[in-house]
Amino acid sequence: MTNIINPNDRCFLYGDGFFSTIRVTDGVAELWPLHLSRLQYTAEQLAIKIADWDLISSAVLNAIAAQNTDNAVLKIQISRGSGNRGYSPAGIAPASIYISMSTLPDYSRWQQRGVTLALAELQLAVQPLLAGLKHCNRLEQVLLKQQAISRGVDDLLVCDQQGYVTEAIAANLFLHRQGHWYTPELKRAGVAGVMRSYVLSRDPDIEQVNWRLPELNKVDAMVLTNALMGAVPVQSYNKQPLDLALAKTWCNKLLC
Repeated sequence: MTNIINPNDRCFLYGDGFFSTIRVTDGVAELWPLHLSRLQYTAEQLAIKIADWDLISSAVLNAIAAQNTDNAVLKIQISRGSGNRGYSPAGIAPASIYISMSTLPDYSRWQQRGVTLALAELQLAVQPLLAGLKHCNRLEQVLLKQQAISRGVDDLLVCDQQGYVTEAIAANLFLHRQGHWYTPELKRAGVAGVMRSYVLSRDPDIEQVNWRLPELNKVDAMVLTNALMGAVPVQSYNKQPLDLALAKTWCNKLLC
């Protein structure tokens, strides 16, 4: 494990890697089995070979134990490794593992009052081979965050280039309509978040859908999820109020 980046590291040069961001609460890596499962799946999809997953798990535990605080954010980033110039991954080994710790943000205000959501102008590139993966190419999210700041909203609802509702900037989206909850399917773009997986396991009645924007006209509540903030209700979408009480009740039910 290392925190020093080699200038020939492919994650640094090409974004040739992937990562997961983990909430540490009371000295415990929350949802670690789901994070580990996603890391293993992504490594397989990108053909990045990891010699010892048990060693990575141990490194995560050691990083948490070395901290002076029980609550933090742990990020684990895996690169294909370092090699010669050029895009070819041939002969690149072994993978590089980076683990870092940072302060856990306070999401209590969002959890109580909900977030304001607007429609993003930028649309996500459609690439089924990368859809669902939390790879290191995040320039779309950087541009989206800039847009949210300039527009004075907490977050943005983002569609893909085919016009399908996909996710928020760094969170998955759940939508309530006519007594049922739905979430985008994520087969063309987006990130399949760990908290999303947890929510789907808790509520098997949630339907994964492919909706375009007109379908949102019938939606009366929305919730955003990710591994750090858990589940956060949406108070308004494009300045139109949503059922905050319904969303908060559902969030509390999921996380109890």
